[in-house]
This record gives sequence, C-alpha cells and structure tokens, in this order.
Amino acid sequence: MPFAAACPETDRPDLPDRPPQPAARRGLAAAAEKARCFGALAAAGYRRYATYRQAAVAGLFTNIVFGAMLCAIMLAAAHGGNTPGGYTAAQLVAFVWIGQGLLNVVHMWGWREFSDRITSGDVTSDLLRPVDPIAAYAAADLGRAAQAMLWRWLPPVVFGLLVYDMYIPHRVATYPLFAASVILAVVVSFGGRYLVNLTAFWLLDVRGPLMVWGIASAVLSGNYFPLRFLPEWTLWLAWVATPFPSLFQAPLDVAVERTSVAAASATVLVQALWAVVLYVLCVRVQRRGVVRLVVQGG
Repeated sequence: MPFAAACPETDRPDLPDRPPQPAARRGLAAAAEKARCFGALAAAGYRRYATYRQAAVAGLFTNIVFGAMLCAIMLAAAHGGNTPGGYTAAQLVAFVWIGQGLLNVVHMWGWREFSDRITSGDVTSDLLRPVDPIAAYAAADLGRAAQAMLWRWLPPVVFGLLVYDMYIPHRVATYPLFAASVILAVVVSFGGRYLVNLTAFWLLDVRGPLMVWGIASAVLSGNYFPLRFLPEWTLWLAWVATPFPSLFQAPLDVAVERTSVAAASATVLVQALWAVVLYVLCVRVQRRGVVRLVVQGG
C-alpha cells in the first residue's frame, strides 16, 4: 500500500504541519511504552506458571518435608541456648522456613529455555523482536517469582509460624528492606542463569555450566546452611568475589534481623551492585554471541 494511501493527511495542503513533540515528551512516551510492555510480559509470566497447580502442590509438600528435617538439625545446633553463627533458635527456624519458601522464588537451577533456543536457532526470532531478549526474559522471570511468592513462599512461612517458635521481625524497616532484597535476589539469580545460558553460543550444550552454577549457588548462597557458620574470611570472600550470597543469605539475614538496619541496607546495596554487574556482563556476552551466531539453512 502506498504511503499516501495509508496516511492521506500528508497530501492535504490545507492541514497545517504538526509541530514536533518536545524531546522530553517523546522520551516519556517511549519510557511509558517500555514499562507497559515490561508489565505485560511479567503478567504473562505469572499466568504461565500459575497453570501448573499440581506441580506447585507437589513441590510445596517437598519443601515442607525437607524444611522440617533441616529445622530439626538447626534446632539441635542451637540446643541449650547456643547461638551458632550468632542466630538464636527462633531466628534459625525463621531462616529455614523463609528459605524453603524462597527456593522457588529465587529459582537457581534448571532454567535452560534460552540456551535451547540458541541451540535450535529459534533465537533469531527473539533477536528480531522490538524487545531485547534480556528484558523480555527478565520480565517473565519476575512474573514467575510473583506467582511463586503467593503459592510457594507463603504456605511454608505460615506452616513455620503455626508449628514452630519462629522469629518475627520487630523493626518496621525490615519489611521494605526484605521486599527489596527478594526482588534483587531474583534479578541476580536471573542474571546468573541467563549468563550461563549464553554460553550456548559457544558450547551448544550448557549442561556442564548449568551444573557448575547449580552446585556453586547451592553451597555458597546459604541454601544448605547459613554462611555465617563458616570462618569469617570465607564468608567475606564469598560476599566480595561471588554473587551467590545475594541469592539467599542476604534476604534471609534481613528477614531474621541478624544485623542492624544500616548493615541490612548495605547488604541490599551489595545485591544491587551485583545485579548491575551481571546485567552488564549479560549485555556484553550476548553481543559477542550474536556476532558469531550462525543459523544453519538461514
């Protein structure tokens, strides 16, 4: 169709020229459109994972069973008024049950959707879309995390409150800090998983990098045990050199009020720093991968 037919006003001399919009207004309109698109993708991610109800119930049962076993071990370590790692018995109970709820929210393992699309060549359609794949998959992952907060985080926490003498945060500042810490933990986890998926541009099969990521994130994140059980130099090395403590240890320490408000705020800032670092790495590695991308038959 000719352009004039599609836009007939361009051939009418009686219409005055439309004044160009200010740059600030165009920028706001573009930002609003991006935000709307991001929200739509996040909502789609929520709906997608909300359909797996039976899997959610089965996973929830597993989380509660393993949570009870881990809670028994932690209570044994705190028997007699001991405070291993500086945690009281009630704080360790909260650490376990909030952590069991966060397992599916943070979602550290098993995601290889983008690497499969790289291997099959379907990634070309992702790269041709107006939304960058990093933003698109991050939005969907945040929607997944929101669904998991309702169906996989809340029930274990309620179970812990009903069955155990569980620590409840006393400081008002803890609640917004915990919310920010959980969001940043999801973002950091996504950045790490996306970075591992990007290795498919070179390796094609990412099972090895995914296994390394899974083992390291499980041990160094505070998922198996609080990192404060380790020697102090090991704890600081994990915080400074790796993003893994930002996945679990950070939000859990904020939730059980293991440190002061100032220290908890600094912990959230460290998470934000790792989120930025991983985003920059994802952008640069993706650019390198796209340069060498070859689609057979395309």
